[in-house]
Amino acid sequence: MSKYDVVALGELLIDFTLNGESSQGNPMFEANPGGAPCNVLSMLQKLGKKTAFIGKVGKDQFGRLLRETIEEVGIDSQYLLEDEVIPTTLAFVHTFPDGDREFSFYRKPGADMRLNEEEINESMVEDTKIFHFGTLSMTHDSVSRATIKAIELAKKNGAIISLDPNLREPLWEKLEHAKEQMLKAISYCDVLKISDNEIQFLTGIEDYEEGIAKLRSMYDIPLICLTLGKDGSRAYYKDIRVEVPGFKQDKVVDTTGAGDTFCGCVLSYICDNGLGDLSEEQLKEMITFANAAASLVTLKRGAIRSMPEMQEVEALLSK
Repeated sequence: MSKYDVVALGELLIDFTLNGESSQGNPMFEANPGGAPCNVLSMLQKLGKKTAFIGKVGKDQFGRLLRETIEEVGIDSQYLLEDEVIPTTLAFVHTFPDGDREFSFYRKPGADMRLNEEEINESMVEDTKIFHFGTLSMTHDSVSRATIKAIELAKKNGAIISLDPNLREPLWEKLEHAKEQMLKAISYCDVLKISDNEIQFLTGIEDYEEGIAKLRSMYDIPLICLTLGKDGSRAYYKDIRVEVPGFKQDKVVDTTGAGDTFCGCVLSYICDNGLGDLSEEQLKEMITFANAAASLVTLKRGAIRSMPEMQEVEALLSK
C-alpha cells in the first residue's frame, strides 16, 4: 500500500491578488499562497487524501509563509526545499470584471526553477498512487530534468501519472519550446487535465472535439478531462465521451485555482475508483462533482486556502 495518495512536483509561489484601494487611491494586493500543483493537493486534502509536495522556495518571508500554509492544510512539506540565494517566485494576478485574469510573474529566476535532479527524493516518488505535475517545472533545463526524473521513477513503480499543462505564455522564452515540452510531458501521462485554450495551442485546431481527437491519435492517454471555464467540462475515456455543464455563480471574485480544484477532485475520484474500468455514469459523477467544486473556489480570492469543504460541494449538488 502506498504511503501517499498523490505526490505533486512543481511551483509554489505567492499570487498577489488585487483587493481594493488604499485611502490614497493606490491598489492594494493580497498575498495569496498558490502554485498549481499545491492548489491541487490542497483540494485533495479537503477530500481526505494524503499528499506530499516536492519543490523549492526562497529562504525568505514568502518561502516561510508558503511552508506554513501547506503544513496548515495538511500537505507533507518535508521535501519543500529552500534556496539560499534566489527568492521565492511571485505572481501578480490582474482580475477582469468577469472574474477572469492574467498574470505578471517575477521569476527571472525564481526559486522554483532551481530544483535539480540530485534533490529528487526517490523513495517519496516511488511511494505514491498518483504523481501529478505541470509544465511550469519544464520551462528551464535543470528543473525540467528533475521533473522527468521524478516522472520516470513514479511510472516505473506503477504510479498513475497526472498532468495539467497549465500554459503560462510569459514564462517561456519561445512558444515553440513550450509546445515541445508540453507534448513531451503528455507522452508520459495517464490522466490529462487540459483547458480549452491549451488544446487549441497544442494542436492548432480551433474545434475542441477535433483537437482532442488529434491528441488521442498521437498519444495513448487513458483519461482526458477538458475544462471549458464556466461552460463546464468533458471527459474522454476509451470510447466514452461525457459532457457536464458548469455551475454558474453570480458573484465570481477570482477564477484562480478553479482548474486546479477540478483537477484535485478528479484525482481524488481516481484514487478511490482506479483508472481501469470507469463507466459513463462514474465519469459523469466525477466531473459533475469537480465542476461544482471549481465553481465554489471562484467565490474567494486565492487558491490554497480557498478550497471548498466536501459538505459545501455536496450542498451545491443537492440544489
